[in-house]
This record gives sequence, structure tokens and C-alpha cells, in this order.
Amino acid sequence: MIFTTVHFHSFVLGVGSVLNVLLPQHDRMAEKATTDHPYRTLYLLHGLSDDHTAWQRYTSIERYAEGRNLAVVMPAVQRSFYTDMAHGGKFWTYISEEVPLVARELFSLSGKREDTFAAGLSMGGYGAFKLALRCPERFAAAASLSGVLNLNEAAAGRDPAWHEEMSNIFGDPTRLKGSTEDLLALAEKVSRTACKPRLYQCCGTEDFLYENNQSFRKHIQQLGFAHTYEESPGDHEWGYWDQQIQKVVDWLDVK
Repeated sequence: MIFTTVHFHSFVLGVGSVLNVLLPQHDRMAEKATTDHPYRTLYLLHGLSDDHTAWQRYTSIERYAEGRNLAVVMPAVQRSFYTDMAHGGKFWTYISEEVPLVARELFSLSGKREDTFAAGLSMGGYGAFKLALRCPERFAAAASLSGVLNLNEAAAGRDPAWHEEMSNIFGDPTRLKGSTEDLLALAEKVSRTACKPRLYQCCGTEDFLYENNQSFRKHIQQLGFAHTYEESPGDHEWGYWDQQIQKVVDWLDVK
């Protein structure tokens, strides 16, 4: 595959920004070289303490995507929870609007719903499901690996520093329930439409977010989504996520 790093000015954030991108590579010298069709695209999102380099540094995502006509776009969003922050950058607008536009402008990426996916770990699992549930007309499937899926639970009951961080991101955390940041409420809204994305959810049984994932799982199973759930022994760490992202890439190929 081709690996490239894209530095560009983000008009949404008002600063220089960066993407890591993996692209399929074809033998253009071969007699029957293919193909000029746009690539299917996976937007692969990082966790709270990571950046756009993490997936390639700690997993074999490049090997897993090989031979699948799948481009992988890995952006950086700081500790934003993929949200237009109350006190900070407009990272939801950035990830949902500007990043896809920039990526498709530079590379041969499909804009079709059936070719567009999101996945992420921890905070990125939240971001991936938010992309799929707020933009179901654009994302056919999304995967959460050890995701922060019940934000109402996650934003409450932490130490003062965590409460301050949540307030900087979301404003008053007590008002998250039922908002456009609440995955449970978004899932209920989308469940009443004919445009429900496929969802893949996994979490290790030793993960501190295990109970958080259980509450989301129970909620989503009542709503008629094509929902794949998997759990196995594992903690909040890269060994588990490396195994799971390979399964996610396989799952994306299932029609």
C-alpha cells in the first residue's frame, strides 16, 4: 500500500492540520493493470491520549487493509471527543465535513454511502458511532473498539479534573442526555428511519469501559440495528485492539 502524510491548513480549526492516509497500490506496469474506480474508505479514529500516528505505530492496519481496495484515513483531533467544543476547536465539523472533503479532493476516494465507513478505539469508538448515527446517509457501517459509548455515564462521577475537561468539551455535562452528542438518543432517532448503518461493537471483559459498553449494547439491541457484538478477555490496550481491527476490516467486507 501507499502511505502518505498530508499537511494542510484547516479552515474549520484555523490552524495547520495533518492526516495519515493508506491507499491501495496497483502495479501500473503490469499488462492488465487496474483500476480507476474510487476506493472504499475507512476513517480510522484515535483515542483520547493518541494522535493520527497511533494506529500505524501500534497495530498492523496496513497489512490488514492490503488487497481490499480500501483506503484508510487517520486524522488527529486532540482530546476533543470529535465535538465542536464549548471551549476549543470545532472538531465535529472538522471530522464530519472538512476531513472527507480534503481527502476526496486529494485522493481517488468514493463518496458513496456503501463505500464509506468509520472505526475507532475508546474516544474514537465514540467518534465513529457518532459519525454513523449523525450522518447515516453517508456512512454504511461503523465499528467501536472499547468505545466510550454511554457518554452520560462517562461524563459523571469522575474527579474534578475530568469534570473540568468534560465541561470544556461539552459545556454543562448534565445536559448531554438527549443531545446530539448522546449516542443513545441518536440511535433511537436513527432507528425510526430506513437508513440504519451496520454497527460493530467490541470490548474486553477486563476493560474499565466494559460496563459502559454493556449499557449501550442493551440499548441498541432493542432498536433494530444490524448490530454485531463481541467480547473476550482483554484490557484497554493495543494488543486487544490490534486483534480486533483485523476482525473489523474482515467484517466490513461482509455484505
